[in-house]
Amino acid sequence: MTTVAPGLKTGMAVPVLVGGAAAGFLSGLPGINCLCCLWILAGAALSVYLYSKDRPEPTTPGDGAVIGAFSGVAAAAVNTVANFAFQSANLAFLRRVVERLSANMDDFPREMQDWINRPPGPVSIPQLVLGLAFSAAVFAALGAVGGILGAAVFGKRAPAGPPQPGGPPLEPR
Repeated sequence: MTTVAPGLKTGMAVPVLVGGAAAGFLSGLPGINCLCCLWILAGAALSVYLYSKDRPEPTTPGDGAVIGAFSGVAAAAVNTVANFAFQSANLAFLRRVVERLSANMDDFPREMQDWINRPPGPVSIPQLVLGLAFSAAVFAALGAVGGILGAAVFGKRAPAGPPQPGGPPLEPR
């Protein structure tokens, strides 16, 4: 089997990008981004499904882990862009959550409320790169788990071999 990138076999790239893009986009949407880990697991499983659906050979857990890890890295890149695009909506959502918490708590830290209410500053390149690297590491680990689960669920099983000698006798028709 030929490789496209180290560890990535031919035919894995498109499923990795599709599953990673879906997971990264859903992880960046305001309101449902709190299910970020679930989206990464599901995106990796989707990548494994897309990879294995047209292949005659079974998808091994190792292949699932590789597909899932690369899917997680792709998800981190898409998530970084989505977070940047939805920054104001995410901040508004977070402010509503903090307002509700502070209304129901007597000793809510004033510093935290002040921090949430201040306007967002510009994002620096080092901050963006560090956030992307951290997300890529966490998402790759979660993606590997999702890929292994996807291989267990969607990967085809090896066909059963011929009956072994000494097995039950075949009845004539």
